[in-house]
Amino acid sequence: MPRNASVKRAIVGYHLDDAGDWVAELSCGHGQHVRHDPPWQVRPWTLTPEGRASFLGVELECRLCDEEAEMMERPG
Repeated sequence: MPRNASVKRAIVGYHLDDAGDWVAELSCGHGQHVRHDPPWQVRPWTLTPEGRASFLGVELECRLCDEEAEMMERPG
C-alpha cells in the first residue's frame, strides 16, 4: 500500500463509551469515536438513531489499520 494511502473501513454499528460518547464500530473490528463537538467536529448525524443508521456502511479512515499496515511494510 502506498505510504500516504489510508485504510478505510465501513461502519457496521455503534456503541456508547463510558463517557457517553458514540463510537462507530468498523468492519475491521476497531472502533472510532464519532463525536458531535462543534466547531472541532461537526457530526450532527450522531445525535439521533436515524442519523446514525443513515451512516451505516459509510467508510471511515481507520488509524489502527493504517498503523498495522505501516508496521507490516517496514523491513526487518
